[in-house]
This record gives sequence, C-alpha cells and structure tokens, in this order.
Amino acid sequence: MRKIQFVGFICLSIAAGLKTILLLTDRFPFNADEAIVALMARHILLNGERPVFFYGQAYMGSLDAYFVALGFALFGFQVWVIRAVQIVLYLLVILSTLSLTSLLFLPSNGKWYTAALLAVPTVNVTLYTTVSLGGYGEALLIGNLILISGFKLLCCLEDGRQPPFWWLGNFGFWVGLGFWVNGLTGVYTLPMLLSLGVVGLRHRKVLEGRITGLGLGVCCLAFLLGSLPWWMFAWREGTDGLIGELFGSAIATSQAGLLEQALRNFINLLLFGGTVLLGLRPPWEIRWLALPLAPFAIAIWFALLGWWVREMIIKKPNLQQWVITGIGVTFSLAFVFTPFGGDPSGRYFLPLWVVLAIIAGEMVVRYIPSLRYQIGLISVLVVFNLWGVVECAMRTPPGLTTQFDPVAAVDHRPMADLIRFLQEKGETRGYTNYWVAYPLAFLSEEQLIFSPRLPYHPDLRYTPRDDRYPAYTEQVLNSERIAYITTNNPKLDETLTFQFRMANIRWQETWIGEYHVYYNLSAVLHPYQIGLGEGFP
Repeated sequence: MRKIQFVGFICLSIAAGLKTILLLTDRFPFNADEAIVALMARHILLNGERPVFFYGQAYMGSLDAYFVALGFALFGFQVWVIRAVQIVLYLLVILSTLSLTSLLFLPSNGKWYTAALLAVPTVNVTLYTTVSLGGYGEALLIGNLILISGFKLLCCLEDGRQPPFWWLGNFGFWVGLGFWVNGLTGVYTLPMLLSLGVVGLRHRKVLEGRITGLGLGVCCLAFLLGSLPWWMFAWREGTDGLIGELFGSAIATSQAGLLEQALRNFINLLLFGGTVLLGLRPPWEIRWLALPLAPFAIAIWFALLGWWVREMIIKKPNLQQWVITGIGVTFSLAFVFTPFGGDPSGRYFLPLWVVLAIIAGEMVVRYIPSLRYQIGLISVLVVFNLWGVVECAMRTPPGLTTQFDPVAAVDHRPMADLIRFLQEKGETRGYTNYWVAYPLAFLSEEQLIFSPRLPYHPDLRYTPRDDRYPAYTEQVLNSERIAYITTNNPKLDETLTFQFRMANIRWQETWIGEYHVYYNLSAVLHPYQIGLGEGFP
C-alpha cells in the first residue's frame, strides 16, 4: 500500500512540478479570455455580482470564476492564483482517473502508466489545464465523476441489485452540474445513459417498480439541483439563446451546406484535431514537435489503439469499456455534425486525452508481458510529450498560448510599461481591441478602462460579442477624455489617423512594444462616429 501511495504521490508531484516550472518561467501569456475569468472573479468579490454564465456567453457556466474568486479571497488578485486553481483541478482529474480505472479493469494493473501520461501530457493538455478558459478543467473532473457514479450504478444493476438512492442522486447531480458548467460533459453523459438504459432493460425483472420510480425521481431532482443556475437563467431570459449556444451557435462557421460542412469538420477532426491530440503539433500553429521521436510515438499510438479495437471486437469487453469507447464516438459525431467542428483549436479534445491515457495504460499491460518493455514504451510517449512542451516553451513569444490566430497573439510582456505610461499621461479611458482591453483592466485593478470596440482583424470586421462587459463601454462613453490603443493593424492605424485629421483633432502617439497608443486627443471621437465597431450606444 505504501508503495502504491508513493507512486501516486510521485505522479502528482511531477504534474504539479511541470506546470509550476512553466509558470515561474512565464511561459503562459495572460490573454483576454483568461482575463474575463479573472474580472468575473474580481466582481464576484468586490461588487457582489453573481453571474450564471461567462460575460457575453450563454453556454459555459461560471463555476470556474467562483473557484478563482475563492482563490483571490485567500491570496489576492494575482494571475498565478487563476493558474493555481487550474492545477488543483487537474490533480483531482488525475486522482479521479485512477479511481475510474479501478472500476473499468479488474485488476487495474495499468493505472500507473495512465497516471504517468496524465502527469506529463501533450502540449494541448498542458496548456488548457493550466490556463483558464472558463470551465475545461471542471469539465474533465465532472466527466470523471459522471463515469465513476455511473459505473457504480452499472455494477449494482449487473449484480441484480437495486441501485442505492445515494448513487442515483450522485449521478444525476454531476450530470446536471456538467450540463450547466460545460456542455462538453455531454460526451460522458450520453454513452453513460445509453449503457444504463441497456443494462436496466436487461435486468428489469430485479427492478421493483415503486422503488425504481422513486430512484429515478431522486436522479432527476439531483439533476435539476446541479443544473439549477441554467434553469434560473432560462426562466429569466428564455431558452432560445441557451439552446443555440449549447450546440455551438456562437462559433463562426462558413455558409456551406450541411454535408460540405460535415466533411470539413471531419477533415478538421483527423488532420488538425488528431495531430494536436497526439502531441504532434501545438494547437496554435502548424509546426511539428519532437520530430526525432514523432514516428515512434505515432507507431506506438497506432499499436495501442489497434489492440483496443481488437479487444472490443474479438473479446467480450464489459459495458464500462464500451462506455469509454462511446466517449470517443460521441465526441467524433458531435464534432463532425455541429459547429464545434469549425474550431479545431484543441480544447475540445481534452476528454479524449484522458481516454487515450486509460487505453494506453491497460493495453501496455495486456499485450507486453515484460515490465522493462512496458516502462520503455510509456517512457517514449512521456519523453515525446515533454519534448514538445519544452520546445514550445522555448519559443517565447508566443510561449504556450491559447491564441491560434496570429493577429490576436499580442505580446503582452510590455503590459506593465503600458499601464505605467497611461497612468502618467492620465489616459484612463479609451478604446482598444478585445485582446488588450480585458488584460489591461485586470492588471491595472480596473483603473484603466478601455472598451473593446475596435476591430483587430486586418479587414476591420468586428463582432459586438467582443464587448463582453458593456459597463466598461458605458464608462468610456461618459468620459470627457479618451485614448486609442491598436495592435498590429496598419489598416486600422491608417483609418484612425485619417479620421482624426478629417475631424481636425490633434493627437500624440507612441509605440510600447506592439501597443500603438494614440493619446492627448484634442477632442473626443468615438469609434461609432467613424464607422468602426458597429453602431453604439
């Protein structure tokens, strides 16, 4: 027992240590999406706000912001606190995965190999389990808890026993919480529900009618409790936007037909998503990682997955193993046939890495009898993952970034200089783009409020969804003095200077890193007055 505990402690220490080293060396830029989480947590503590969803969205619950708010209450308003919350969540994911493997396989001899792959994962997993985008760490943990409670119910049914109300309520609560927090948990819920339905029908004779009805009632009530914030929001605001965004309406897609779009999504799944999933490239660019080891890693994964398919076809796997396979199938179908397939950025593939780690750990033990070769095979994958992470970390900027559009990948390292300059010049209100506005607001403790009403795309197109917190724009509109900040957008710079001249406005400008600052304007001129950022107020 002590040996097992020691191995588990080592895996958790490696996972936490790797992330801590990357954080201490400042390899994760602080971008706008994460700043939204930080600002929400700040407003929860200081303003008494109680948001249900993330600012400007209606498809991702705000649980992560509440966790971060707790961290801020304990340690102050620091960026590292946001990342510390994500690290704790990921360590819980590793622990819950170990519990999960014990329910999947008897005996679960490969779980420590699974833990090793989770402790040193691919670049994609390292990134999205360290930087907060608002609920992906929670989705992984809740997904595991859905499976654990669901597998407990399966065991009861397969043994011919009435499922205890406790586990029915447990399962319903986690499904409901996942429904609110992140719709990605549906890839766990759907195959789990299907398997429970199959086993329930198979063993329906042992299910007493009245008790079964009460049990299902407990499960439904627990689901409603877990998803209560979603229903309260739906009661106030209606369900149209909620349902649409749950199925990906917020993601920009082409106007192609359903079949053509599905084909594009399928290509994204295989070429772009698959290479990110296996750690062959970073999610933000097409660049191959750890090339000397890549062929070996690909060969190993093909062998492991081939063995798993063989197990599913030739042997008689238990229903729990079919659920694990069903997660991959459900994810693939959802990715291909919903708008989410138009966004192969990598974060949606996180559940599949947990599935792959589980499969790898078990298949290595089953098909490779030599302990030496087992360790060698898993070590190749671990070293390959670590090599990819280090290779990306050494390229700063961009570092390990969530920005896969080069236009949005602003180098924020001079942010402290920008804050100091704006405060010295008295430019506390103004306009900028989405990628600057929210990091600037959080890092300046909301002393510098710049509305994200400027476009960042080179063609100057703009979406009002960038204005996630309209209260900021209202403050800027009421200000008697404003400044402008642009980044890497020559066409926008030309437009601004032309419009300033047309309005007989005098100004000064300076560059601070990639920030182009227009300040000391002789008159106030709002973007909507010159055809930028769409009409407002």
